Amino acid sequence: MAKFDDTRSYYRATAHAAPSHPRLEGEHKADVAILGAGYTGLSAALELAEAGYSVIVVEAETVGFGASGRNGGQVCSGFNKSMHHVEKVVGSEGAKVAWEIADGAPKLVGERIKKYGIDCDLKWGYLHAAEKKSQFEGLKEDQAEWEKWGYTGSKLYEGPAVREKIGTDRYVGALWEPGAGHVHPLNYCLGLGKAAHEAGAQIFENSRAIRLDTGDKPAIHTEHGSVHAEHLILAGNAYLRETEPYLFRRLMPVGSYIVATEPLGDNRAKTLLPTDDAVSNCNFIVDYYRLSADKRMLFGGRATYSGLEPNDLGGFVRPRMLHVFPELDDVKIDHVWGGYIGITVDRMPHVGRIGNRTYFSQGYSGHGLALSNMCGKILAEAIKGQTQKFDIMHKFKHPIFPGGRFRTPLLTLGMFWYRLKDALA
Repeated sequence: MAKFDDTRSYYRATAHAAPSHPRLEGEHKADVAILGAGYTGLSAALELAEAGYSVIVVEAETVGFGASGRNGGQVCSGFNKSMHHVEKVVGSEGAKVAWEIADGAPKLVGERIKKYGIDCDLKWGYLHAAEKKSQFEGLKEDQAEWEKWGYTGSKLYEGPAVREKIGTDRYVGALWEPGAGHVHPLNYCLGLGKAAHEAGAQIFENSRAIRLDTGDKPAIHTEHGSVHAEHLILAGNAYLRETEPYLFRRLMPVGSYIVATEPLGDNRAKTLLPTDDAVSNCNFIVDYYRLSADKRMLFGGRATYSGLEPNDLGGFVRPRMLHVFPELDDVKIDHVWGGYIGITVDRMPHVGRIGNRTYFSQGYSGHGLALSNMCGKILAEAIKGQTQKFDIMHKFKHPIFPGGRFRTPLLTLGMFWYRLKDALA
C-alpha cells in the first residue's frame, strides 16, 4: 500500500502549532488503551478522560496523520445509506436511535469546536449537486426522508437557480442543507487532541503497534514499549491494515486525492461558490470541493482502489476540477496530496467488539469527519456502560470483502463499471 506524503498537503502547510508527544517506551498501564490518534480515537479519549478514566493513546505517526488530517474537510450529515435501509436492519425503534446518531454527528463537531475553542474555519452549508435528472429525483426523495425524520430547512434548486449556489452549468439541480458544512480538518483534529490531552489523556506518537492482545488482557505492543489496559479501542480505520486481521478483511482502503489552487481572491472565489458552501456531486465516484478560508479551491475525488499512488496526483485530479470549473484553467495548483479512507461492503460504519474488552469503529465510507467523532463517543459510552447506541450500530453486520488476497483487483474492476455508469447520461 502506498504511503502518501502528507507534507505536501494544504492542511499541513496551514496547520496551527501543536505540541509533539513522546514515543512510547517501557511498560504502561491504563484503564483504556486506544490505538490511533485520529478523530475516532481522540473523540473516545476525550470522553473517557473527562469521565475520570486513565487513557493512553498510541499513534504510529503523529496526531492527525491519517484520514483525519487529509480529508476534504466536509462535515457530512447522515450515513452513506438511506434511513429506509437503516430501518430495515434495526427496526423502527432502532432507527430512531440511529437517526440520533446520524443527525447528532455534525452537531457534535460544532459543539466541540465551540466548547474547546478550536480554530478550524467552521462554515455551515452543504450542497448535493445532481448532474442528471435521475439524480435530482433522488435528491427530492432524500429531502422528503429528512423531513420525515425532523430535519428541516433544506432547499431544492433546479435549472438556472443552481447558479445561485454553484457557478457552473454542470448541474441540473442541487439540494442544500443547513446542518452540514466544512472545516480545516487537520486543525480540528489537532484541537481535539489538545482537548483530550488537557483532560488527562496521554498521547504517544511515532509508536507503531507491532502486536495487539485483544483477549481478556488487552494490550498494545510497539517496538519500544507496551500498554496494558482494562479496555482496548482500535481506531486506526484504513491505516490499521493487517494489524488486526478480523477488521482488515471487512474494510477496503480507498485512495482519495485533493488539489488546492493558489488563492483566487474574494471576487473570483465568490463567482464559483457564492455562498461558500461545501459541495459534492451525486455520482458513485464522488467529486467534492469547497473554498478554504484564504479562498483557494480545494477539489477532491478520483478515488482509486488499487493501493497504488498515481504518478501525477495533480494531473489525476485537475481534469475533474476543470470539468466543473473550466475557467480555472489558468490557475496554479499549489498543493496536491492523497490518502486513504475506509469503506465497508454496505457503506455503513463498522462498530463492534472483539471478545469482551476490545472495541472498534471503522469504515465511515466518505462520511468520516462527523461520524468518526460520534462513533468515538459511542465507544466511550459503551465502556462507561451506556450501550444503547453501540448496540444499534453493532446490529449492522459487515461481510468480508470477496476475493481474499485478490480483492483489490476485483474491486478495481467493479469500480471501472461504476465509472462507466456515472458517465452515462
